[in-house]
Amino acid sequence: MENLRVMITLFVIVVLGYVLAKLRYMSADFCRQLSAIVVDVTCPLLILSSVMGDTLPSRALILPLVGVGVLSYVILTAVAYIVPRAFTKIPADRGVIGFALMFANVGFIGYPIVASIFGSTAVFYAALLNMANTFFIFTVGVDLVKGHDNDGQKHRFNAKVLLSPGLLAAYAAVIIVALGVHVSPLIARPVTMVGNITVPASLMVIGATMASLPLRDMLGNRLVYAVSALRLGVLPLMFYFLFRLLGVDAMVNDINTVVLAMPVASFGTMFCMKYGRDVRLMTELTFITTVGSILTIPLITLIFH
Repeated sequence: MENLRVMITLFVIVVLGYVLAKLRYMSADFCRQLSAIVVDVTCPLLILSSVMGDTLPSRALILPLVGVGVLSYVILTAVAYIVPRAFTKIPADRGVIGFALMFANVGFIGYPIVASIFGSTAVFYAALLNMANTFFIFTVGVDLVKGHDNDGQKHRFNAKVLLSPGLLAAYAAVIIVALGVHVSPLIARPVTMVGNITVPASLMVIGATMASLPLRDMLGNRLVYAVSALRLGVLPLMFYFLFRLLGVDAMVNDINTVVLAMPVASFGTMFCMKYGRDVRLMTELTFITTVGSILTIPLITLIFH
């Protein structure tokens, strides 16, 4: 019940963002600027704040977390290329569905929810699990959405993504934990205060974005509901029981399950816009999974120890 209360609280903040957008307090330009601040500033600081408490996370979990994250995305790569064939014969739609099944909105929604359910220290664990996401989303993810360039060449991985603020914060957090560094409160307090902006800011932006979507058209697509059920329910549960069978640490498995149960990554819509693909299906999947996760995440956490 506590997890349900957490999700309801988060949903109220989403609704607030929706209302503020309808009242024109949150314009599209404002949301873009706030999103950039969340992604590049407050979210990285949220990750850092997770290792600046009185008690450091366990350094023994670093390698298991990274390993579970990589294995998860290796399996999801196979899922992304095989499963969509059962839904449609249209290659472009297969790519969109594959992306939606593979990539969750961890940085923008996942970290705040993990922090709310498991506590601030768990954000560090989620960041390690999510490291593989960045490697795969700019390689496999782009390939799924874009396929090939006009000259037939595949998209090349840009190493600059490995130096994004979120990953830099994750690297720094790993060093802090590995070396057992205790950060001074003079630094930890402002970092934590700014990092805590991530939760309400990100959820309000999501609500404000929903205010501009054609809801009536989105609510009648059966394909979207079927893919969303896989994204939010079947896949997270599959990974939970797989890693439980493999003897993965219970805390690592629980956090990984919640991370994988997040709605479709917002990068999908951005990739579609950047590479000239139809954004409608991706937008519908993002919207339905975002709304649906409010119910599915508390239900999934009921299986945890």
